[in-house]
Amino acid sequence: MPEEFSESGAPIQRYDSPAERKWTLPDTSDSNINEIERHIEAHIGKVDSVLHEILSDLVHIDVHIVKPTTLRPYSTLITSGMSDLPMVVPNEYAEFAYAELMLCLPDGWPLNSDQEEHYWPIRWLKRLARFPHEYKTWLGKLHSMPNGDPPEPIVANTQLCGVALGRPMTTSVDFHRLVISPKKTIQFYSVLPVYADELAFKLKEGGEALLEKMEQQKVTELLNPTRKSVVTRPWWKVF
Repeated sequence: MPEEFSESGAPIQRYDSPAERKWTLPDTSDSNINEIERHIEAHIGKVDSVLHEILSDLVHIDVHIVKPTTLRPYSTLITSGMSDLPMVVPNEYAEFAYAELMLCLPDGWPLNSDQEEHYWPIRWLKRLARFPHEYKTWLGKLHSMPNGDPPEPIVANTQLCGVALGRPMTTSVDFHRLVISPKKTIQFYSVLPVYADELAFKLKEGGEALLEKMEQQKVTELLNPTRKSVVTRPWWKVF
């Protein structure tokens, strides 16, 4: 199947429903949940609780929660389990075969709510963490995923239409990687919910250009469902 490229030259992958298969119980023999938790506590803060999956397919995805503190006045959510299996990466990206994800939620966000307007960040963390294993592909920095084609708002109370992946901006760079062994290094990526025009900008100008704009306008993995788009032109620049 011929590859499709965006205007920026980056490849575009389109995924149909995965091939039918039986439910696969996760193999946790290569789990590094304890090492991940120690890594979180060394660089972010004490893990207050863990959202454990009851039923898991392919990989067992948990979400570790660090409560708000004076230094980090927001909740931090980090996955474990995505890195139990290697992703299918191109040969030149072999060092990026193992990954976990993180995002932050404002203090007071109802983490125990099952209402979709509150639960969707956790759902997307789990969805993204399982995605490369389900579709035999990979996720890494500069990758993005729209909510549908064309992208639509994820939930009714926001116009955010998908996500992009970057490196965590609310942590030290020491958090970005966890060396397990000479053959296994876990990469940590931030999940950045984005608008449709930001996804379009990324396709045209490239992922680095989008992340640069987000950094310039201080948009991080701390979710703000009503933030302004980083690529929308201010009205005074239209004329």
